[in-house]
Amino acid sequence: MQRRQGRVNAGLLLLLYQISQVGLQNIPPVTLGVLVLNVFLFLNPVRPLSEVCISVSEAIYKKNWQRLLLSPFHHADDWHLYYNMISMLWKGIMLEKKLKSAWFAYIIAVFSVLIGVVYVVLEFLLVKILDDPSYEMSCGVGFSGVLFALKVLNNHYNPGRVSTVLGLRLSSKYACWAELVAIHFIAPG
Repeated sequence: MQRRQGRVNAGLLLLLYQISQVGLQNIPPVTLGVLVLNVFLFLNPVRPLSEVCISVSEAIYKKNWQRLLLSPFHHADDWHLYYNMISMLWKGIMLEKKLKSAWFAYIIAVFSVLIGVVYVVLEFLLVKILDDPSYEMSCGVGFSGVLFALKVLNNHYNPGRVSTVLGLRLSSKYACWAELVAIHFIAPG
């Protein structure tokens, strides 16, 4: 799980272009801060991905709890960063205006930690239920879990909305699942 160095980051360039199209003045402060933090840590990772990803082995057995804080803000590659931050941009614009910045920042902080906890618990359950120790080593990074939690909040605060995913118009309550499937096919792993 190592980033390739010395190549053009097309996903990062596209993300910066999309942000410029929205306009910095139109992005609420916490949303902008989350975008900046994720891009900064993509360009200047705290540690290699293999040392920040969250897994049952690292969290439960080795008690390496700082990974709960680091894993959501690191991304496997520029396209992983792009898809997550574009989703954050739109969800952040909608939710931060509705919830106000302080509450939205609190929600991001709580979701960032809780998603790692949920990931570890689910992987641990897979180990026990399927009797397959390979799930202990499955290591994850990225902001996707936080984004799906934000999507649930967005659906709660904006019921009956319609979203477009890859050109298909869907009820927003199903759009997060369509996004998940689309991301899986566009950027597997």
